[in-house]
Amino acid sequence: MHSLFQPPLSLLQKTHALSSTSPILTPATSRAPGPAIIVGGGLAGLAAATHLSSLSVPFLLLEASDSFGGRARTDSHDGFLLDHGFHIFLSSFPECRRLLNFPQLDLQQFYPGALVYESEQFHRIADPFRRPLDSLPSLFNPIGSLPDKLLIGITRLRAATLSDEAILSSDELTIYDYLKSTGFSDSIIEKFLRPFFAGIFFDMKLSTSSRLFQLVFKCLALGNNALPAGGIGSMAQQLVARLPASSLRTNSRVASIGRGTVTLASGEAITTDFGIIVAVEQPEAKKLLPQAFGSNIESGVDSLKTPTRSTVCLYFSADQAPIAEPILILNGSGKGIVNNMFFVTNVAPSYAPKGKVLVSVSLIGLYQDRSDEDLTAEVVQELTGWFGSDVTGSWRHLRTYRIGFAQPDQTPPTNPIGRNSRIDEGLYVCGDHWSWATFDGALLSGRKAAEALVRDRGLVKR
Repeated sequence: MHSLFQPPLSLLQKTHALSSTSPILTPATSRAPGPAIIVGGGLAGLAAATHLSSLSVPFLLLEASDSFGGRARTDSHDGFLLDHGFHIFLSSFPECRRLLNFPQLDLQQFYPGALVYESEQFHRIADPFRRPLDSLPSLFNPIGSLPDKLLIGITRLRAATLSDEAILSSDELTIYDYLKSTGFSDSIIEKFLRPFFAGIFFDMKLSTSSRLFQLVFKCLALGNNALPAGGIGSMAQQLVARLPASSLRTNSRVASIGRGTVTLASGEAITTDFGIIVAVEQPEAKKLLPQAFGSNIESGVDSLKTPTRSTVCLYFSADQAPIAEPILILNGSGKGIVNNMFFVTNVAPSYAPKGKVLVSVSLIGLYQDRSDEDLTAEVVQELTGWFGSDVTGSWRHLRTYRIGFAQPDQTPPTNPIGRNSRIDEGLYVCGDHWSWATFDGALLSGRKAAEALVRDRGLVKR
């Protein structure tokens, strides 16, 4: 997913409150010549553009690919909507609520829980606060012990009531070490918690920061899991629709950035006296701005770390869904290569033509040693063991997405808040790698970069 769960409401409320004490972002009478340049048309870049546009600040957004959204994109294929990888949208996203039209997104909800495949059976884990009757039978299934199930409820309740300050100042461990220190057994970790959070962070080792785990767990407690009816890419589509078309350029890859100048791969140089916002994903940002990722920069990113958060997502067309609920299915068996899967049209029927079922299957890692054809065959064979050949025999492979960079590396130590968007005179950076690996992290960092630029250019009333 690349995943894409969001931090708790109170954390971003605090950020909004801090912003409200800053100078009000209203255009001044004078304005620096030339448009600002935004490099990258993912969610962070679109958020920056949206805030500049709202202040009537001229800008030019340069996107390397042929469309906008970055990793949060949706393709149309034979009448199916195919998200670029596994995504879940949480209804508690505060920056999304601030920026997006939720009724227009038409959010379709997941069941609050999961099915775990283990010992050739499916076992339910339900949210005890939202589905108390469903959770009672699951107390005695083989996915962990009874104390484990009670501990999940306690951890959920604790996460929902902890302040963000307490979470962010807590001792930082890996997720795995945090789960062990909290008291969870190996059984519940291996059968449920590992596949569940590996699907969120694309991290089978659970080496991601425990702070981010707690923030996400808090957000899971506060919001509903959902998908926009038009695909995860409809977020970007909404933002693009509000922006002047003359300020947007696709197929415009930036090769280098100098002081007040960006040079495209085509050789075209574009200058600005206004400022440059770099809103590309972490690997590309390191190439364009190596000076911003040194260990002496308070970026929260260790320049020696190598991002390894990769995923493969396979889509199939089917004639029937053996499970009718809009529920996530996890592989708790410890065998095979499938981490999680679900029948997308059970959640959002709009993802497929009428009468068809869309199947989404997620793997952790890139599986570069296998061709798409071999990987597809292996996945179908594995899921035939789950559902039977009478179900999978009619599946038709639609597309495979190999996403080499699904999420920035957020192993400890991390610092997901308080980073300065301004890294040099007239140069700003934003993105989930500069914040936290969530939709809200990207959107909020884009707004903060735009606000920093307009303040520095004297476009605010102090």
